[in-house]
Amino acid sequence: MRPHVLLIFITRYEESQAMLKGIAHFERSHRVWDTFLDDDAYAERDPHWLVSKPWRGVISRHTSPAFAQRCRELGIALVDLNDAPVISGVPKIRPDNRGLGHLGAEHFLERGFTSFAFCGYASQPWSSERRDGYVEALRLAGLACEVFDVPDPVGPVPGWDSRRLAELGLWLSRLPRPTAVLACNDFRAQQVMYAAQHVGLQVPEDIAVLGINNDIVRCDLTTPPLSSVATNGFQSGYHAAECLSLLMAGKEVERMDQRIEGLGVVTRPSTDVLAIEDRSVALALKFIREQACTGIFVSDVLRHAFTSRSQLEKKFRRFIGRSPQAEIRRVQVAKIRQLLVETDLPLKKIAEFTGFEHVEYLSVVFKRFMGDSPGSFRKRMQGEKVG
Repeated sequence: MRPHVLLIFITRYEESQAMLKGIAHFERSHRVWDTFLDDDAYAERDPHWLVSKPWRGVISRHTSPAFAQRCRELGIALVDLNDAPVISGVPKIRPDNRGLGHLGAEHFLERGFTSFAFCGYASQPWSSERRDGYVEALRLAGLACEVFDVPDPVGPVPGWDSRRLAELGLWLSRLPRPTAVLACNDFRAQQVMYAAQHVGLQVPEDIAVLGINNDIVRCDLTTPPLSSVATNGFQSGYHAAECLSLLMAGKEVERMDQRIEGLGVVTRPSTDVLAIEDRSVALALKFIREQACTGIFVSDVLRHAFTSRSQLEKKFRRFIGRSPQAEIRRVQVAKIRQLLVETDLPLKKIAEFTGFEHVEYLSVVFKRFMGDSPGSFRKRMQGEKVG
């Protein structure tokens, strides 16, 4: 008889669904457990419910110290997927929050912004880590960042408090234009956009807004649709299952606080703007981002930038630090990376969708940029063993 494993996932956000897919992928490949999804939080609400079945392991997104203690007393292995401070003796899998902040900064720097801001929750460690990563990346580029942190969200989901939104709108109205604003999560980004519109600021023309977590439904329902830094919930779930398997086998876990790298920025209209005053560079970048995956060449870019090749090369290196050809390849590789992680498409199809005639050349370009082959990268991002 296979051991019983309990999964506690109350929230139905995109990240939680991706985590469950990662757990399911591990279980399907190893066939080691019988699992039950406690999406009504019986185990959290009723202390006696936990002893109703012979649970051997638990993976929880809502781990409290009291629940961890109950599991310890009952001899149930526990892995924590909650992005909160570590509970002693409980392995934790969570996002690399500082890295997510870095990804946000890189996204805005590539668009030529020189004014930056962050909006978050001062008393939430995960928010502070994302803020610190963002500020650090900007500081390394020689740039400063304005910060607007409220003490704490009220309740499990922050409310639309009119006073706080008015304060947020006042702060936004004092920022230079255009400013690139990173919010600590997609809900906070939605508040930023709501407050901006109520003080007459245009998104993305006056402020460009970027969230974190890539909650697809929330991002798509925002006006305009919200760009967001995507976490890798699939890999988090896979590694949590892998960790639980070790614990249930009586083995030690190597890292008690494991951080999972983000997938990158999913660009939508809230940041789809270029803060570069040079018209030829702005036109060239816009054309590249729209057409790079159709197989364009630098000669095609020149026809849309209304300048000579030597001038465009010089301006590209001045404003974005790379050549037009390198920018074309960067956009293509970003799309390849997204398709490798989010789909099961074969490389031949991915090559068609990203402007490469030959799979072999796609592999060469991808490895040059990423230091890894497309196949190895896909396995690593999906939590599988490579080699």
